[in-house]
Amino acid sequence: MPGRAALCAGVLAALGSLALFAPAAPAAAGAAAPAYVAVGDSYAAGPGIPDQTLSPPGCLRSDHDYAHLVASSLGLSLHDASCAGATTADVTAAQSIPGGTNEPQDAALGRTTTAVTVQMGGNDIGFAAIIEGCATAWPFGSPCKNRYDPGGTDQLRTRIDATAPKVATDVRTIRALAPQATVFVVGYPDILPAAGLGCWPVMPFAFADISYLNGTEVALNAMLQRVAAANGAVYVDTYTPGADHNACTAPWTRWIEPIVPLAAAAPVHPNARGMQNVAAIVAGAMRARGL
Repeated sequence: MPGRAALCAGVLAALGSLALFAPAAPAAAGAAAPAYVAVGDSYAAGPGIPDQTLSPPGCLRSDHDYAHLVASSLGLSLHDASCAGATTADVTAAQSIPGGTNEPQDAALGRTTTAVTVQMGGNDIGFAAIIEGCATAWPFGSPCKNRYDPGGTDQLRTRIDATAPKVATDVRTIRALAPQATVFVVGYPDILPAAGLGCWPVMPFAFADISYLNGTEVALNAMLQRVAAANGAVYVDTYTPGADHNACTAPWTRWIEPIVPLAAAAPVHPNARGMQNVAAIVAGAMRARGL
């Protein structure tokens, strides 16, 4: 059995692939803002899902991510600013990516924007490093919980708490720049089962760590829901409908690929099926609010 570094090399490679092209130019000054602006990290961008837009290549953005599917379904003009590796800071500042930069994700917002999706926070708490640090070639014990909660103070919950005001600031900034828009804060779909032993080595986490890692994702989504409610945004729950489609389920039903993907997607990220289902959930939330 390979060590955890080898098991997780795909995650880091997928999120840090070298790209050698310049980023796309921003919209011309004075141009009408798109009706729908998508803000987010790799769970919004869809790394590995065909076809990659290459605009800019380092964002690993798919033309079949949920933003593109929602825009097509609802007939909305779209600016998809989502980018692999993005944190909450990259909503208002340019993001350095392999081969160039991605402009601030709020750059396309304007008074004619009517819908904004925001999916952020996972990278603020260290998503890729958690996957790498918690993967194990030995499925017994609790190496992940021991790493992040060695003395009763859970470092990951502390990170989630610290991320909350950053997400709140982003939501408020977006609402100020796009005052006519409804802001939808999109939660993260279920990655691991809520109970049981998981599926080591497909997802190479110790049996006793599965509930801890799942609980961390639940806490992250709960924070996003609280922030949305406190800042005039709509929370979109993708975790609950995806609970039977996590990375430990069968290849023909899962929305999230495991550490070694069998479908075109980055490791431990949504596949095309996942994006289609998240798109249906997001589109339903938008329709419910008259968009």
